[in-house]
Amino acid sequence: MDFPLLATPLLLLLCLIFVLHDHTTTTMVEAKTNNVHIVYMGEKQHVDPDFVTDSHLNLLAKIVGSKERASELMVYSYRHGFSGFAAKLTESQAQDIAELPGVVRVIPNSLHRLQTTRTWDSLDLTTQAPSNLLHKSNNGDGVIIGIFDTGIWPESKSFSENGLGPVPSRWKGVCESGESFDPTKHCNQKIIGARWFVKGFLAEYGKPLNASGEIEYLSARDANGHGTHTASTAAGSFVGNVSYKGLANGTARGGASNARVAVYKVCWNFQGGQCSSADILKAFDKAIHDGVDVLSLSIGFQIPMFSDVDERNGIATGSFHAVARGISVVCAAGNSGPSAQTVQNTAPWILTVAASSIDREFLTSITLGNNKTLTGKAIYDGRGVGLTGLLYPESNGLDPTASGVCEALQLNQTNVAGQVVLCFTSMTRPVTIMSAAAAVKAAGGVGLIVAKHPTSGLYPCPGDFPCIEVDYEVGTKILFYIRSTRIPLAKLSPSKTVVGRPLSAQVAQFSSRGPNSIEPAILKPDITAPGVNVLAATSPHDRFADGEFVMHSGTSMSTPHISGIVALLKALHPTWSPAAIKSALVTTAWRTSPSGSPIFAKGSPPKLADPFDYGGGIVNPNAAADPGLVYDMDMADCIHYLCAMHYNNSVISQLTGNVTNCPIRKLSVLDVNLPSIIIPSIRSTSITVTRTVTNVGAQNSTYRPTIEPPSGIVVSVRPDVLTFNSTVKKVSFKVTFSTTLQMNTQYLFGSLTWSDRVHFVRIPLAVRTEMFQPYGDEY
Repeated sequence: MDFPLLATPLLLLLCLIFVLHDHTTTTMVEAKTNNVHIVYMGEKQHVDPDFVTDSHLNLLAKIVGSKERASELMVYSYRHGFSGFAAKLTESQAQDIAELPGVVRVIPNSLHRLQTTRTWDSLDLTTQAPSNLLHKSNNGDGVIIGIFDTGIWPESKSFSENGLGPVPSRWKGVCESGESFDPTKHCNQKIIGARWFVKGFLAEYGKPLNASGEIEYLSARDANGHGTHTASTAAGSFVGNVSYKGLANGTARGGASNARVAVYKVCWNFQGGQCSSADILKAFDKAIHDGVDVLSLSIGFQIPMFSDVDERNGIATGSFHAVARGISVVCAAGNSGPSAQTVQNTAPWILTVAASSIDREFLTSITLGNNKTLTGKAIYDGRGVGLTGLLYPESNGLDPTASGVCEALQLNQTNVAGQVVLCFTSMTRPVTIMSAAAAVKAAGGVGLIVAKHPTSGLYPCPGDFPCIEVDYEVGTKILFYIRSTRIPLAKLSPSKTVVGRPLSAQVAQFSSRGPNSIEPAILKPDITAPGVNVLAATSPHDRFADGEFVMHSGTSMSTPHISGIVALLKALHPTWSPAAIKSALVTTAWRTSPSGSPIFAKGSPPKLADPFDYGGGIVNPNAAADPGLVYDMDMADCIHYLCAMHYNNSVISQLTGNVTNCPIRKLSVLDVNLPSIIIPSIRSTSITVTRTVTNVGAQNSTYRPTIEPPSGIVVSVRPDVLTFNSTVKKVSFKVTFSTTLQMNTQYLFGSLTWSDRVHFVRIPLAVRTEMFQPYGDEY
């Protein structure tokens, strides 16, 4: 779901984009005298968590007068992954605490909102192949995936423990009891952790949770269905003979079906899904303590975003501490596409995921009375509609097409009864189709054909009412047929599932695009995975559910695909860092569909996809298992980035837990060791950047470069041979860019590939030439 951003003077509501694309909800939280504030104190300074909490109470007591009052006002103590607390404070108290020693920043709490039978086969992770990543990693056995979302429906077959061994001995997490959730019944060898965090949300909401009228549970149980869907996509067990409305029949499974699931419910079923920064930070704190290996967050923000060191961006702050401890954090890119500069979760230590389609469509035939058959798309498994009347509600007057607009249909019940209705719309949201279908059905119609710009994702109309989407070209052909005959007729057939090579992958229209609005030199998104019409488990309260399963679209759906693949890579390569895993995914990704056809980015008009649409490309899990070289990052690289972004020494020191003094010599963000090179501004002079690669392949190997330079850009590499042996594991190289172009406000794209003839380690290049520097700093 994609939600707009609202703000009040005391409370900024951020969109935790429950990336089920395109239902719009507006939320206003009543401001109160005492609002929750997050007191962030950086890396924890003591190993004893009780000592840390006591120090938080003592600090708060200095402001509120007593330790007892401090205990009443404190919402959370962050004491495992980092240090800080959330407390109910007046504005003046918040200002006083901000002046105390050891406090990095005090900021108001924020509310965020939330953002498969074929998908894994489309990525070549078939269960039949004996040597792919699934088998090499034993389906992710022993890896623990933490899911930050709306909870879980534990009775789903997707969370069966059959065939799983004991819980990993290193696991420190627990299953917490709550409403309709009994740990002895609802946790097992698959669901090994279940926590819920609501204090931050309730403190802002100021009312009982059930006051909204929405179904919800004060426990880890999922009323919304979003969390169940993402968890089962990442790590669901095998469930045979699954379909949705009779379509997409097959076996549902998660990417890492032997991985364990730890649930952290941070989002609540209030006006579509609300999640508090205070709750999210506490979930990070607990997840780090519990011992997860991967964290999956189908959550994000709207533009404009907060900086990487602003705790209102709770995901960037929490993920920094998680990644510093070797935990990969995978986040959704957001659902604000196809507009440029809309990508979210842009911190370089986060793995940010865009959404693509797969080689599967749900095609529906429309046969006209002249015996011509046209094709649309729908999720419709009814009996079909036999040859019957076909109507376009054309009116008299200056604008005869006004009554045929889908969102404002003007229907005459006498004319519509028993007919199929054609309408046109420029809107792309599912609600437009739903409202038009309801109007046609209420007037006695038997079906709806909607002519619209092609978009990603399909939803069934209620009551199995046939509502078929066609593009404007097909819609115009149908309209011309209606106008050409006295008695127009049409027959609507049930949808059919079509899979295979004729269908190429596309970046979904809703998927948020780069360049990165915080720092364009950091490529985002990083990678793309299936996120269109993904079939997975859900809660029975999901209004689109068909039994235990549902089909949804969004970067919420693509994110757990990558989380599952990261779990497989962690199982196979347990010593790899989060940055190494990200590099392996980016440098081996497909830039064409697995079938070999080009990847397009849906929009108006569609275009060939580029790195700002898909990052490195569409994820190629088997190749990522053996990338040859990786572009690794450690804390020094993170500090380099933070200094290059001009964050002050005090903030960086608190964040990292070590005294940090950025060098007087200005650092360039271009030299952060990422598996990409993006140069937002180059003039007539050249720019040289440095990268370092680590050999994770054969001990003795030699790599040579292949350069696809951006048009009009000269690219050279030194040295032009990288040699590795038993003593040389890492090699640095420099890439120089120069141009004679005076000005080009558009980015130009290319690539740099190192190869030993076995591995092809490719990184994207993007360059923009400008006569002036719009950012105020030279790169």
